Amino acid sequence: MDAAYKADIMKRLEAKVERMIGQIGPKSPHRAGADGKYDDADTSWWTSGFWPGMLWVMYDVTGRNPFRQAAWRWDEELERWFARDGEFLHHDVGFQFLSTAVLKYKITGDADGRRRGLRAADYLASRFNPAGQFIRAWNGDMVGWAIIDCMMNLSLLFWASEETGDPRYRHIAVRHAETAIRHSVREDGSVNHIVSFDPETGAFIESFGGQGLAPDSSWSRGTAWALYGFANTYRHTGDERFLTTAKRIAHYFIAALPEDGVPYWDFRLESLEGEPRDSSAAAIAASGLLEIAEAVPAGEKRLYADAAERILASLTERYATWDRPEHEAILLHGTGHKPGNANIDVSLIYGDYFYVEAFAKLNGWKRRVY
Repeated sequence: MDAAYKADIMKRLEAKVERMIGQIGPKSPHRAGADGKYDDADTSWWTSGFWPGMLWVMYDVTGRNPFRQAAWRWDEELERWFARDGEFLHHDVGFQFLSTAVLKYKITGDADGRRRGLRAADYLASRFNPAGQFIRAWNGDMVGWAIIDCMMNLSLLFWASEETGDPRYRHIAVRHAETAIRHSVREDGSVNHIVSFDPETGAFIESFGGQGLAPDSSWSRGTAWALYGFANTYRHTGDERFLTTAKRIAHYFIAALPEDGVPYWDFRLESLEGEPRDSSAAAIAASGLLEIAEAVPAGEKRLYADAAERILASLTERYATWDRPEHEAILLHGTGHKPGNANIDVSLIYGDYFYVEAFAKLNGWKRRVY
């Protein structure tokens, strides 16, 4: 993938995302089905930060005001959920506030963005279980559950620690990552989606398949979250344990890919016939692989960078909506929750976000929030 190709895709994305501003309007998009129209999800939903995150990335890359204007209000909108009774927000405040409040603050210096980001970090830190050394997932009765997705939310705690000089945020993030190494990452580099602990004693109980096929299967998007999340943890800590773990997961992910570089929704399906792909897992992993490529010695960079570019080239040529200007999404063929029969073979806003993020990185974008 040469520099001219990367620059061309970024220009195409600039036009595409600007068109999406008019198509999406005030909606908080999550998924787009066969009609190509994004839905309007509740802003408490975990995906509510990705559309404004795309806008902030595009503003940072291009300097063009339409992206800034469309992105500006979102962290204020999301902050309103802190005034509710706590049943709506959970571990995914990282996804919601990193690419809104924190990125807004990093780009513009907005004091309210900083305040909202720190408020979200306080909330995330409050979910830490010191007995089990994990950040609690979700709400309700699942008081002893932790999920692999939360590795991506740790960046909110690392940012808060760096921003305030308070190491407690960082300590929580590191402890959670260490627990994930012990209980969520398998020896071969595959991962468990959900692990449960006794919330009183912290003792490990069992793992669940969650959005994967089964407890011993290998949910592809969960693998991508882990790959990227451990790479981020290394970037914030410099601790080689986390880079080694990210590389182990990356090697598994790369080896398990089908010929076109875009995974099926689970890596351990008995048969692939009729099974959907997950373009979002591909986009997330590609952006994470670029992080690993930045972290490893020069002689190792090509392995990870080439894999990322192969995945992104396939998404660009086979899964994107360039020839469908009326379509409100960028990528087709994502899978949200196959076992739950939800959002299968659709466009997903987080797939779009990480695709944009990855191409921004390929074009020299250095500002990071994840």
